[in-house]
Amino acid sequence: MKNMGGNMAGLMKQAKKMQENMARAQEELADMEVSASSGGGMVTVSVNGKQELLSIEIKPDAVDSDDIEMLEDLVLAATNEALRKAGEAANEHMAKVTGPMSNMLPPGMGF
Repeated sequence: MKNMGGNMAGLMKQAKKMQENMARAQEELADMEVSASSGGGMVTVSVNGKQELLSIEIKPDAVDSDDIEMLEDLVLAATNEALRKAGEAANEHMAKVTGPMSNMLPPGMGF
């Protein structure tokens, strides 16, 4: 029984350390910036590792009042690609923090 209490204390200590590491990693995700372009660089979108939109840059040549739909498509494509890249980067970053326990985390943890 005495050994079981020691194991429990050790597990609690590990859980607290992991929680601190994950909180730090979440802060690091906010500082991470990922960009993607579409239309040969006509539209560039930047997001952070928490998948929050940071900026949208549109080159003047991409603006054609007769073809707004094309510009909308370029913005959409760049945004989706930036979000995809940010999601991958966030997953890789969090996997480094959680190590072998990353496979045991419930889906949808928001990384």
